Amino acid sequence: MVTPSEPFVDLDMRRVRYFLAVAEHEHFGRAASDLRVAQPSLSRQIRLLEREVGVRLIDRTTRGSRLTEAGKVFQREAEVLLRSVSRTVMSTRAAAQPGWITIGYATDLIITPVTREMRDRYPRTEVRALHLAWDEPATALLERRVDVVVARLPVPTDGLHVTVLYEEPRVLVVSLDHRLAGKESVTLDDIADEPLPRMPDPEWNRFWRVDPRPDGRRAPDGPLVRTIEDKLELIAANQAVSIAPAGIRASSLRPDLTTIPLEGVAPGQVVVVSRAADRCPLVTAFRELAATYLSNPARRRPG
Repeated sequence: MVTPSEPFVDLDMRRVRYFLAVAEHEHFGRAASDLRVAQPSLSRQIRLLEREVGVRLIDRTTRGSRLTEAGKVFQREAEVLLRSVSRTVMSTRAAAQPGWITIGYATDLIITPVTREMRDRYPRTEVRALHLAWDEPATALLERRVDVVVARLPVPTDGLHVTVLYEEPRVLVVSLDHRLAGKESVTLDDIADEPLPRMPDPEWNRFWRVDPRPDGRRAPDGPLVRTIEDKLELIAANQAVSIAPAGIRASSLRPDLTTIPLEGVAPGQVVVVSRAADRCPLVTAFRELAATYLSNPARRRPG
C-alpha cells in the first residue's frame, strides 16, 4: 500500500520494457528492430516514460544512446519490477487453475531449478517430471503424455511451439583406447573415415552425423541403431565414434568412454517445446521460468 508520504506513480509497463531494450542495445534503432516497433514510436514512448518518472533517463547522441546516472538506477529497479510483475501474473493465473503439469526432459538436461521453483510458487499444483528417449519429445507432447519438454534440436515442430534456451557445443565420443582419445580437440577431417552410427530419423542423422559435410562429402555410414545404449556399446567396442552435445558427459554414461571438443561445427540448441495451441497458464509459467533459470546451464536456483 502507498503511504501518504510516498507519491503514487502510474508507470506503463510496456514503456518500462521498451526502456530496458534501449538500455541493453544502447541504440534506439537496434532496440526498435528487436522490439519490432517503429523507431519514432519507440522514442516517443521513452520520452513519455521520462515524463512519468520525472527525470531524463537516456542521453541521445549521434552515435547511439547512453544511460544517465538516474537511468542506471532506473534500469536496475526496472528489471526487478518487471520480474515482480511477471511473477504476480503467473501466480494469479495458476491459482485460478490449480491442477498438475508434466514436464518432459531429455538425457543430461537438468530441469530441477524450474521444477522446484514451480512447486514453491504453485503449492496447489502437482509438478511432475518425466524422462524422454531421444525420439520421444514431439510424440509425447502430441499424445499429451507431457505438457512441455526441455530437449535438444532437431525436434519435429509441426503443431509445436519452440523457444531456444541456449546453444551447446558439440563433442566427439570415443572409447578410452581410441586413437583420438586424449586429444585437446578434433575436427571433421580427423574423423573423415570413422563410421558414425545412424538413428532411424533422417533429420537427426543430418545434424548429429554432420551429413553431408561442409565440403559436400557424405558422412561414413555406421550401423543402424535405435537406442542410445546400443550406440554407446558400438563406441566402446571401437566399432564407431559419435557426435554428441557437450552437456552429455560420456563418463556419466559409461566409464569406458570419453569426449573430445569438436571444432569447426555449429553448436546444438537446447529448447523448450510445447503444443502450439496450448494456452495453459502453467505451461506459460514454465516457459518463462525456464528462460530465467535454464538459459545459463551453470546457474543455480536462488536461495
